[in-house]
Amino acid sequence: MRSLGRRPMTGTRIESWTGRQFGGHLDDAMAIYVQAMKYPEHTGAQRAVSARKHTSLDGFACRVAIDEDGTLVGFGYGYTTRPGQWWHDLVRRALIREEAVEWMTDAFELSELHVLPTHQGIGIGRRLLTSLAGGIPHAAMLLSTPDTDTRAFRLYRDTGFVDLARNYLFPGDARPFAVLGARLPLRDGH
Repeated sequence: MRSLGRRPMTGTRIESWTGRQFGGHLDDAMAIYVQAMKYPEHTGAQRAVSARKHTSLDGFACRVAIDEDGTLVGFGYGYTTRPGQWWHDLVRRALIREEAVEWMTDAFELSELHVLPTHQGIGIGRRLLTSLAGGIPHAAMLLSTPDTDTRAFRLYRDTGFVDLARNYLFPGDARPFAVLGARLPLRDGH
């Protein structure tokens, strides 16, 4: 029995998109981002500027979830993390030197992973995450997520992510974040 208000997973497919394909659907993706993160609408336009730049970074990889009617209902993307990148440099300073070397060498930064709230809780986020992780040539995947008990946080734990930093405050967001890392391949949490 499925929860009221939840759509069945049947028919939702996961696709791999290039940076150009993703860039062509940024408005739809940022609408998902705003809803999933519960941010004000104007943050979608701000985040789209960064997302567009991300599509040209080394190692860019993207997966999207397309509903059976052709609607974009989720996405995840990232790239090879390197010195000089905003997130990389902030997180590197937050870690002990040995941890930074261990985790931030040969790592993929999962920049975004979001599913429309109406499509959450039915496995789409897990499918996006495992498809993305299975298609990259890195030793580790790194990410940051709000430091609270959410479906996303439980998904990351379930697939092998461990704490690298907790209660971390990124500039521009008052919420504390957890910085997590996982060795690849991800653990099958089922």
